[in-house]
Amino acid sequence: MRPATLVRLALAGSRTDTARVVLTALSALLATLAGLAALTVLAIERPAGDAWVESEQYRNALLREPGLRGGTAFALLMLMIPVLALAGQCARLGAPARDRRLAAIRLAGATPGQVTRLAVLETGMAALLGTLVGLGAYLVGREVLHRPDAQGRLALPTDVLPSPAAVAAVVLGLPVVAALATALMLRTVTMSPLGVSRKAARERGPGPWAGLLIGLGLASFLAVRPAAYQLRGRDELLGWLVPLLFAVGALAAMIGVVIGTGWISYHCGRLLRRHARRPAALLAAGRLMADPWAGSRTFAALLAALIFGGGAAAQRAYFATEDQLDREQNRLVGVDAGADPFYLSTMDLVDAAVAVAVLIATGGLIVALVEGIVARRRAYAALVATGVPRATLSRSVAWQALAPAVPAILLALTVGTLLSRGLFGEVSTGVSSTEICDATAALCDDPATREQYTRIVYTPEIQRAVAVPLEHLAWLGAGALAAVLVTVGVGLLFLRASTALDELRMT
Repeated sequence: MRPATLVRLALAGSRTDTARVVLTALSALLATLAGLAALTVLAIERPAGDAWVESEQYRNALLREPGLRGGTAFALLMLMIPVLALAGQCARLGAPARDRRLAAIRLAGATPGQVTRLAVLETGMAALLGTLVGLGAYLVGREVLHRPDAQGRLALPTDVLPSPAAVAAVVLGLPVVAALATALMLRTVTMSPLGVSRKAARERGPGPWAGLLIGLGLASFLAVRPAAYQLRGRDELLGWLVPLLFAVGALAAMIGVVIGTGWISYHCGRLLRRHARRPAALLAAGRLMADPWAGSRTFAALLAALIFGGGAAAQRAYFATEDQLDREQNRLVGVDAGADPFYLSTMDLVDAAVAVAVLIATGGLIVALVEGIVARRRAYAALVATGVPRATLSRSVAWQALAPAVPAILLALTVGTLLSRGLFGEVSTGVSSTEICDATAALCDDPATREQYTRIVYTPEIQRAVAVPLEHLAWLGAGALAAVLVTVGVGLLFLRASTALDELRMT
């Protein structure tokens, strides 16, 4: 099959295929912007002479202080996770119709490899279109937002650019990742000239292996501080070991929570089947047990955002405890002042990033739920034709979404909190002494009289455990649950259209 023919077939399809391409391109655009923003922060050059000299050309301390840029870039990269998960959900939109179209192409004489390349090309082209548009938006925004103030300082790092290799890695790497993910999703699908078949799923439910991954993630974070203490002075070794522990711990915990949602879905289905008496709950139980991994696919982006949000809430609690302890220490020496509130203010930006991630994840939830309803519209229409009320089907869809969502949300928040507390579980201050002069400024400044009015105040060592931020975690959980409820509401709108008896004629 010639490349031009592959391109024409990849661009063909129904309105659902067009929507899938547009949503995939939009997801790639958002991921490109987040990735380029993170690379721009990392590209800020440090002033010559001292690696810790601040870059005074920026107004924001997150960009001005070298020690904070890594965390800022990490937060921007974390925004890519829900965006990439949204892209994965969009790639599944209209999957049954796409599979039938590919089977028809097989009937026309295409080989299985050509059909796979066709599906991969469709996703790769959509992602490449999105990354190119994202690159253009980044370059235009860089010029538009380059507005120095009266002192010549900038609000954003619009005076630097990432290296061409880094830009190419984002713009070209994301489409390659999207294409490989599509090929991976099609590994269980066989396009034959007579139709589409899938490998049968195993009958037993998911095993509790996710707990091992979560334990590995927590152990990696707990090992950071002992490793830094044992290897202090060996900066070259610490330079790669600590980031490795962070990366392995975060990735293992995130994958563990996402996979664990499949285990939660299956056992929620078993509990509903055993104890439920209403038809809606029994229908939901059967669906949860038949496809427990649907919960992992659906809630992956939301759970990743909640893990990050739980860690941020625990980090805020650490800074608040540190500020309170500093205030108490200052009052002991007669100074009524607290710590620098900069870090607490910075956490407001982190919370805003978490809110954006949850919002993006909500879009992925809506796409996943609507895709599932549309894909099973013949089954829903058949149930309505046999006398099942639409209200029962609506409650069944709500059960399918909420039954695994509530424990999964609690698990994600708990894991995120434990990861942060593994690093910042307590605040401690060493023994210190402070000279205080109890006289006028003139007497204190005079070396002849200063000594007789000076006293030394010793402050003992204090260790204080960081409180669990239950209120903050409750707000995060409530927001995530509200996102799921909004998703269910949108899905029910599509359910009414998908249960029309005309859907029985659909192929």
